Amino acid sequence: MNAWIRRSHRWFAVAFTVTVLVTVVALAQEDPVVWISYLPLLPLALLFFSGLYLFALPYRARRRAAR
Repeated sequence: MNAWIRRSHRWFAVAFTVTVLVTVVALAQEDPVVWISYLPLLPLALLFFSGLYLFALPYRARRRAAR
């Protein structure tokens, strides 16, 4: 499961980068579409939660080993 979350976290980072680039290009247009600025929020939220899980892994392993 940990490997799956690590792989997903990497793909979320790629998706976030692509959506930020698309947003920058879209907002640089002469008549920008403002709602597109919310597009990167979903990959960012997925990055946040998967990153929290990955951050907590060593602490959980240390606590398990202490038992």
